[in-house]
Amino acid sequence: MQSELEKIFENQQGKFDTFEPDSGHFERFRNRIETKKAKKRSTTLLFAKIAVAASIALLVGIWMGSEYASKGLELAAVSTEMKETQNYFIATIEKELTLVELERSGENERMINDALERIKTLETKYELLTLELKESSEDRRIIYAMISNFQSRIDILQSLLERIESVKELKKQNDENYV
Repeated sequence: MQSELEKIFENQQGKFDTFEPDSGHFERFRNRIETKKAKKRSTTLLFAKIAVAASIALLVGIWMGSEYASKGLELAAVSTEMKETQNYFIATIEKELTLVELERSGENERMINDALERIKTLETKYELLTLELKESSEDRRIIYAMISNFQSRIDILQSLLERIESVKELKKQNDENYV
C-alpha cells in the first residue's frame, strides 16, 4: 500500500503547485464564503417569515374559533371602553408572539415553549373568568382579573424577549472572546 502511494507521488513529482496564490486570493475566497452565508441566511429568513405568518394565522384562527365556542362573556361585551381595552391587549399579545416566533431557534426553543405553556394556562384561566363574568357582569373584580390576565400574558412575552436578547448578547460576547 505504501509503495503504491510512493509511486503516485513519484509520478506526480514536479506537477505539484508550489506557487503562492495571486494577490487578493484570500479576500476573494472570504467574499465567496460570505456570499454563500448571506444566501443561506436569506433562505432561512424566508422560511422563518413563512413560519411566523402561519403561526399568526393559526393563532387568529384559534382565537376566532374559541371566541365563537366560548360560553362566557368577553370583556368587550361589558362596554365600548372594555372592548377597546381588550382589542389593545389582543393586538399587543399578537405582536409580541410574532416577535417571539421571529426569535425562535434551537438554542431558545425550550425557553419559548415554557413561556407559551404559561400563556396557555393564563388563557384557560381567562376562559373561566369569562364564565364568571357572564354570571355576574357587574362584578368589577372579575373585570380587573381579566385585565390582569392580559397584562400577565404580555409580561411573560416581554420577559421572554428580554431573556432571548440576553442570551444572544452573551453568545455574541463569547463568540468575540474566542475569535
